[in-house]
Amino acid sequence: MRVTVLGSGTSQGVPVIGCDCVVCQSIDPRDYRRRCSILIEHNDTTIVVDTGPDFRAQMLRAKVKKLDAVLFTHEHKDHVAGLDDVRAFNFMNSGKAMDVFATERVQEALKREFEYIFAENNYPGIPRVSLKKIGEAPFYINGVGIVPIDVLHYKLPVKGFRVGDFAYVTDANFISEEEKLKLLHLDVLIVNALRKEKHISHFNLEEALALIEELKPKKAFLTYISHLMGKHKVTEELLPSHVEVAFDGQEILL
Repeated sequence: MRVTVLGSGTSQGVPVIGCDCVVCQSIDPRDYRRRCSILIEHNDTTIVVDTGPDFRAQMLRAKVKKLDAVLFTHEHKDHVAGLDDVRAFNFMNSGKAMDVFATERVQEALKREFEYIFAENNYPGIPRVSLKKIGEAPFYINGVGIVPIDVLHYKLPVKGFRVGDFAYVTDANFISEEEKLKLLHLDVLIVNALRKEKHISHFNLEEALALIEELKPKKAFLTYISHLMGKHKVTEELLPSHVEVAFDGQEILL
């Protein structure tokens, strides 16, 4: 399995518009962060988790020519805004609709946000999307097993995902003890860590490191990084040897 970090930034990205802080002015490419997303390639199946506002640029940078499915964690705009650009993969795949997996609540949000995609009388050239419901049970995409993980983003339910010995959790600040059992015995965990200061709806650095210590993955990467975290290089120096700050374009092999 290969996991590519397409984006490791917050809803604002880094640099933040109009900000002159040292992180936003950094020349280290690891401090340039598009909105949060990953690409999973496993057994000749390619899956994207979330299509944020930077989806098109992320697909171009990663040179993605084949996409089998999209998984959505939740409905916030920094995770869904790029859905329209799946049309490129419709064209590459002889017009086949893109399988899009989301909870019922997220599906309803997509229908509101992208009414023209789901309208009864649509016009040529729009994205073709086939909605698939995510519930509590594991499911399969071309034989690749996906285990949904229930987490909370303050009070909003969000889905994390486990694929084999890899798991991805973003936009979370609470995971129940029951759901944590689904995150044991991992080779790699990617989890959000917004900044050093506490936040109402995201793990901060201290909380993310405590979770990693509890779950004990062999390797962990921090994502959803704000400019308030500090420079990539400086933050890395604060971490234990088995934890890294993720960066855009990073490839993780399992």
